[in-house]
Amino acid sequence: MDFYLAATKALHVLDAEDAHATTIALLKAGLGPRNAYNPLELSVDIPFEGGNLHLPNAIGLAAGFDKNAEAPDAMCRAGFGFVECGTVTPLPQAGNPRPRLFRLSKDEAVINRMGFNNKGLEVFAAHLMRYSGRSRSFVIGANIGANKDASDRMADYVTGLKRLWGLSSYFTVNISSPNTPGLRALQGRSHLDELLAQIAATRADLYKATGHNYPVFLKIAPDLSEAEIIDTIESAVTHGLDAVIVSNTTIERPLSLQSLYAKETGGLSGAPLFSLSTAALRIAHQVAKGRLKLIGAGGIASGADAYAKIRAGASAVQLYSALVYKGPGLVTHIKYDLVERLKADGFTHISQAVGTEANI
Repeated sequence: MDFYLAATKALHVLDAEDAHATTIALLKAGLGPRNAYNPLELSVDIPFEGGNLHLPNAIGLAAGFDKNAEAPDAMCRAGFGFVECGTVTPLPQAGNPRPRLFRLSKDEAVINRMGFNNKGLEVFAAHLMRYSGRSRSFVIGANIGANKDASDRMADYVTGLKRLWGLSSYFTVNISSPNTPGLRALQGRSHLDELLAQIAATRADLYKATGHNYPVFLKIAPDLSEAEIIDTIESAVTHGLDAVIVSNTTIERPLSLQSLYAKETGGLSGAPLFSLSTAALRIAHQVAKGRLKLIGAGGIASGADAYAKIRAGASAVQLYSALVYKGPGLVTHIKYDLVERLKADGFTHISQAVGTEANI
């Protein structure tokens, strides 16, 4: 057992949220692992108007781990090709009452009902400014959301985009958390079109004013019906988004769950989410037809899981919950395994494997 995996397991003696706070503190203190393995076979390019987002490898850290952008550089150094911070809202908010984060150890899963707890845009922006110069080689994204009590939630997304413009490598519009009442209603076609139209208009204005553009992604729930996924992808394409992340946590509770906290309310992530999120990814890939990139998330805990997402249509992947059980060394294991799987199937680059599920 490596040192960092042992440390991960030792943290399980603490309450889940306390363990997470301790992890962030240790990373800020410079005590995280380091791995610079970025094989060319796993590099990813996401083109957008006026530029190209280059990911040194296809394995990303999902939002939720570093809500306030306190240590994204540490996780980049740990081996992630891109790190998504947030979700951040315009104003600070405490989130839901504790306990609100639960380990489902028997299921290698997590349930959270955090409720977008974060220190707000100003603190988030101040943290990102540390990396805008010396660490520009790191790909650090900003996942933006709306305050629970906002009178105009769509305006909150515009506010986030404006405040963080120039400070992050890309933006993700998060409308799919189950822990902010009513937020998922923004995934309906009419509301989504209105929101994405505002985002697109703001993005165009900022591009014109600054001369710099940045890719914008959309993060969706795995619980959408096929018709809803079709509508969501079409809306994203219509409004010029560059990628869709499939998916966020689920409100479903598979009958297979065995852990004590299986019936807690909130979003379920980890291994039990894999099948549902991958099924949604397949539909999204069929609809997107290459018009935008897809990023696969949900239940990835191995190279085999990551490869399955890629073959289902993802150009890159994100993970988070598996780190709770397998430690930060997991990202390196996945990269080595992916390279071997690509070679075994005759591919020289990850892009050749995207969406080839039916052919392998």
